Amino acid sequence: MKDFPSCFGENGVQVADSSSSSASKTAQNVVTCVYQCRIGGSSCTITVTWSKNLVGQSFSFGIDDCSSQCVCKVDIKPWGFYKRRGCKSLEVHSCKVDVYWDLSSAKFGSGPEPLGGFYVGAVVDGQMVLLLGDLKKEAFKKTNANPLPSSAILVSKKEHIFGKKLYATKAVFCDNGQIHDLVIECDTVSDGEPCLVIRIDSKIVMQVKRLRWKFRGNHTILVDGLAVEVFWDVHDWLFGASLANAVFMFRTCISGDKFRTSQSLSDLPWSFSERFSEAKLQGLGFSLVLYAWKNV
Repeated sequence: MKDFPSCFGENGVQVADSSSSSASKTAQNVVTCVYQCRIGGSSCTITVTWSKNLVGQSFSFGIDDCSSQCVCKVDIKPWGFYKRRGCKSLEVHSCKVDVYWDLSSAKFGSGPEPLGGFYVGAVVDGQMVLLLGDLKKEAFKKTNANPLPSSAILVSKKEHIFGKKLYATKAVFCDNGQIHDLVIECDTVSDGEPCLVIRIDSKIVMQVKRLRWKFRGNHTILVDGLAVEVFWDVHDWLFGASLANAVFMFRTCISGDKFRTSQSLSDLPWSFSERFSEAKLQGLGFSLVLYAWKNV
């Protein structure tokens, strides 16, 4: 797997490999979501990771404090020898955090993230600080939490997607925003110069021709009136091993100001390895990172 680094060069995003390109689709079937919230008067990030393998789905729940140190992590496997519903208690900033989950009726598609029929909630002092899933009434009834909306904000999502020419997923570019169909199209097998096309809700929002010369770069698009900066790195699709992946990042700015495409990439203080709580403090909004793997 590879990530965008903390430094960007004038010629585009410089990318370094951090694992073998022979990673299988099963091993990479992971979705990671990061939420920002407050616990005990302090800013924290909650990381929920959904994964899928030959045995079934599972997820982990972790809380980090504002110093970017891991405070606690709970790995919950609803399948196999574990119950599909339950509760665990954690301690963060001298506060008790009760994590509840019910996946007994969860519906799954091809990916590891449930589509519906579930809830995952975190309760502090009777307040629901994070609530995921569509079974909200059941969650409040089970937890006896105050029936107020959770204060957590989704600040990043990392996902692995698979295809041959088309790579599709669902995307939301702001908290509680509209769900969009996002499709990345790139034919690197046929004869001729490959072209990169990105569609949102079937509308072409970005097209990169002469891709062999522009295999890394960035461009600004508008979605729901928001400026969304798109970074891409398809070098390994074109010149790497057959099982290599491309990386895409879609990033919004909470100030709503449109990024200038002429801005030097070295001026952007973003790195996927950085904590998103820090990135948000620097004025960055939501970030969606997609690892696009070719099916062979």
